[in-house]
Amino acid sequence: MFVVRTMARRGLLNPGHPGRIVRQFAALGRWGFGLAGELRQAAARSPGRVAVIDDRGPTTYGELLARSSRLAAALPFGPGDRVGLLRRNSASMIETLMAITQLGADPVLMNTGLSGPQLAAVIDDQQLNGLIHDDEFAPLLAAAPPACVFLGEADVERLAGRASGRRPRLRPPVRAGRTIVLTSGTTGTPKGARRPTPGGFSPLCSIIDRIPLRAGMRMLIAAPLFHTWGFAALQIAIALRATIVLRRRFEPADALDTVVRENCAALVGVPVMVQQFMEQPAREVPLRVVAVSGSALPGGLATRFMDRYGDVLYNLYGSTEASWASIATPADMRAAPSTAGRPPHGTVVRVLDDDGKPVPAGTPGRLFVGNEMLFEGYTNASSGDVRDGLLATGDLGHLDEAGRVFVDGRADDMIVSGGENVFPSEVENLLADLPQVREVAVIGVPDEKYGQRLAAYVVARDGAALDEDAVRDHVRAHRARFCVPRDVVFLGALPRNATGKVLTRELPRP
Repeated sequence: MFVVRTMARRGLLNPGHPGRIVRQFAALGRWGFGLAGELRQAAARSPGRVAVIDDRGPTTYGELLARSSRLAAALPFGPGDRVGLLRRNSASMIETLMAITQLGADPVLMNTGLSGPQLAAVIDDQQLNGLIHDDEFAPLLAAAPPACVFLGEADVERLAGRASGRRPRLRPPVRAGRTIVLTSGTTGTPKGARRPTPGGFSPLCSIIDRIPLRAGMRMLIAAPLFHTWGFAALQIAIALRATIVLRRRFEPADALDTVVRENCAALVGVPVMVQQFMEQPAREVPLRVVAVSGSALPGGLATRFMDRYGDVLYNLYGSTEASWASIATPADMRAAPSTAGRPPHGTVVRVLDDDGKPVPAGTPGRLFVGNEMLFEGYTNASSGDVRDGLLATGDLGHLDEAGRVFVDGRADDMIVSGGENVFPSEVENLLADLPQVREVAVIGVPDEKYGQRLAAYVVARDGAALDEDAVRDHVRAHRARFCVPRDVVFLGALPRNATGKVLTRELPRP
């Protein structure tokens, strides 16, 4: 009943042409609930609806299916092959992704921020049979393994044959492909995580029950499509037969202009984008949903954003491996601004001690999550830490008496300074609330006397009066002495990857 009620609330059970509805569900029956099946059900039900709007203009669901099918018929890959995608957000990127999945090959979503050596290492580690890339990335391929087939934008255009040709009649592959998403790689070469294919409507409904995305909505997906959250947003949007608005690169002023120009009711992004929106002049926007994921919302950012744009902010806490663990609604964040929200329908979150036993509410421990979309393991045959069917997120956190989830920090980020446990994120959030601070990162560094100590990396706002002593005094006034960073380094900007995560390895060590 949960699935039916949720689908009805979000407009997925609205009346339609009987013949199209029959073809819609027949497509899902034949192709399943992966991207290939979702695209076919959307094209069967609403072939003339605009599926994507990007720099080249609108593309309907019928056109998207036709173009991706022609490309699938022409690509030199087959079931079981691994094909990398190194492309920015665009309709062509979606068409390529759809084409690979229709073949039963495994698309490997590549981070557009990879360096040449990293790219070569990923191609080798993931044993790619091919790589489809935007032309801007061609110079990075010099050191790539020669056995890999490389296809650029002109190759894709030629193979798709957009100028003419009917859509070929493809059959569901014997072997369904698995999308491989790379981990963020903030500390080294990214690992490949195999994403499962949904087995029905339940995963979709678990998300849209908490985040009110509706059928036919206009959605600006600002998060990179290679990112777990951007890819999830693509899956959700196509299942909802939504109109997806894309920009190749994110610029906060351009994104707000695009929201207004295209009348977008929803925006999907990462938290640093929300932070950058707050640096733009306030304006009227048609947004009813702003859904973010990928990292914590710093300081009181959630409250400040909602005070400006209304209670439209939703924050999903999850990971490449766990999919989702909890979702914070506006009401959750109004009640507890630092919360990661509550587990959605069908999801279990538990806080366990080092012996794997549950801890009481308010007590920190290791966060474990269970849902039907846990990853299927890494491509190197390793798997995550699983206890009784629950997967460790790698974070430490706690639950409050109301059942809300709080993330205290990464398990491998916590430091011990002079015998005291210190979470860098706690100090980071405190400093992020200073009006003079534009962005900040706090990490642990080695210390001869105390074992470890905190170092704060601060980006001050233009013209702000802020020095090292003021930073330390603020922490000293609100936290214990062992939380005060001995090192305060001012930078012009924090090094971030394409999804907005801070690259701690690139921070200069004191």
